[in-house]
Amino acid sequence: MLKRVALLVVLLLIVVVVFTFTARNPGLIDIDLAFLEVTTSIPLAFTVTFAAGWIFGVLSMALFAWRLLRERRSLRRSLRVSESEVSSLRNLPLTDAD
Repeated sequence: MLKRVALLVVLLLIVVVVFTFTARNPGLIDIDLAFLEVTTSIPLAFTVTFAAGWIFGVLSMALFAWRLLRERRSLRRSLRVSESEVSSLRNLPLTDAD
């Protein structure tokens, strides 16, 4: 319950900051992309930049998580093999070293 309230407060804070930023920066900005020049509002440029950065971050974390899951599967497979080997060694009869 507390996490939801905290998330709601953070989202509300973000919305207030965005509206304040938009209201205080009504100007236009020229963006030169080397092959295209675009004129757009400052808040839209910041929003697109923020969204692109967020998407890049999510994709980077997804790649990292995928690698961790792949390593985890490999380690679990190795653990199963080791456990079966230990189990088979425990079942061997003991012999004296006479």
